[in-house]
Amino acid sequence: MTIYDSHLKQKVDFKPIKEGEARIYVCGPTVYDDAHLGHARSSISFDLLRRTLEKLGYKVTFVKNFTDIDDKIINKMNQTGKSLKEITEYYIDSYLRDMGALNVKRADIEPKATESLEAMFDLIQNLLDKGYAYQLPNGDIYFDVSKDEEYCKLSNKCQDDEVVHRVDTEGKRNPADFALWKACKGEDDVCFDSPFGKGRPGWHIECSAMIKKHIAYNGEYEIDIHGGGADLFFPHHENEEAQTHCAYGEHLAKYWMHNGFVQINGEKMSKSLGNSFFIKDALKHYPGEVLRFYLMSTHYRAPLNFSEEDLIASKKRLDKLYRLKKRIYGLAKKQKDSEFEAKLLEAMSDDLNISKALAVVDEFVKEANEALDKNPKDKVLKQKILSNIEFINELLGIGGSDAYEYFQAGIDEETKAKINELIEKRTQAKKEKDFETADKIRDELTSMGIQIQDTPNGTVWEKV
Repeated sequence: MTIYDSHLKQKVDFKPIKEGEARIYVCGPTVYDDAHLGHARSSISFDLLRRTLEKLGYKVTFVKNFTDIDDKIINKMNQTGKSLKEITEYYIDSYLRDMGALNVKRADIEPKATESLEAMFDLIQNLLDKGYAYQLPNGDIYFDVSKDEEYCKLSNKCQDDEVVHRVDTEGKRNPADFALWKACKGEDDVCFDSPFGKGRPGWHIECSAMIKKHIAYNGEYEIDIHGGGADLFFPHHENEEAQTHCAYGEHLAKYWMHNGFVQINGEKMSKSLGNSFFIKDALKHYPGEVLRFYLMSTHYRAPLNFSEEDLIASKKRLDKLYRLKKRIYGLAKKQKDSEFEAKLLEAMSDDLNISKALAVVDEFVKEANEALDKNPKDKVLKQKILSNIEFINELLGIGGSDAYEYFQAGIDEETKAKINELIEKRTQAKKEKDFETADKIRDELTSMGIQIQDTPNGTVWEKV
């Protein structure tokens, strides 16, 4: 498999640290608000990476953390009067629910910052002992970037204005020095006991500590792949790398991968711009699978300019896969199609080349429909089609829903209940050979925009 290494700025062959294994750490959300499309884009991108590696035979260990202590969370506490636990647990549950709706697989390990303090203490003490960190009279502890000769070699972004204009703190040795530990500033501050005094960790320290705690190898590199949004490469990932190699003499990750931004009206999506689009709101209008398909249809490294018109057009492309699935509805037995699987996996093995992969899917749908037109009773053909659709679902996370339920999206539960009640009455009328009543019910359903089909497994319906 080839992947794009953000550090080298080129595609490289993926060669894991340990043969047959892949250890991946992806920066998760700071849980103070609902998840937005930027979170969805990142989660789907690395979900595709994980699924591809698994299909290639790797034993994947996938870790995604939750930052559950941060200034934004403290602000939320002050605004709402709720406790840290109440806020963070609520938004962790909300995040996981939204990701589940997008068919994103749960991480194998989901560490929280507040549950990893001891690992952070060890890392901070290590940096203090080796002279890479210093403590101010007020209790804050900072990493001294001037002591790290390799600082900024990961991202090569140290000339950016972001460094120059970073918030200064009295006593800091260098403008680019970053906090490892923030001492308590008052009674309203959220504080934890530590060997350095009461306080809380800086943002950058947690991921380095969690990686060391949960999945680090011992050697030149600690993990195979570290990932996240492009905005995290600097300074967040730069600082993580600096902490790790200074403390342990090991690089944090062998490969670095970053997904592109989501843009709305050509601007990077952010809270400050006022154009953040919550996943929960999108899910009120579109099924999670449709949203997933749209967000993954643009290559993970490219920016995605969100457009509802494009989302609707994308759904029509996914509809074709489900119309094919309807043609083999009720089929249980499947037959492996190794040639198709290899072709699709080859596309995804090229740095998750989703355009090529979806072209393979489109070609499959077209050829399968043509073959069914010619041989509608060919069982082996149908079994191969079913197998291929299941493989598409396993690799890309689409095509796994019931073919008829997919086309029921957008109908409220009350209307669904009415439709199902009418279908039951029609079924009973047919059993009693009251075909006039059965036909009237079919006509009523048609007038509601509902198309029904009688199958060996019962009557199914969809919105037309």
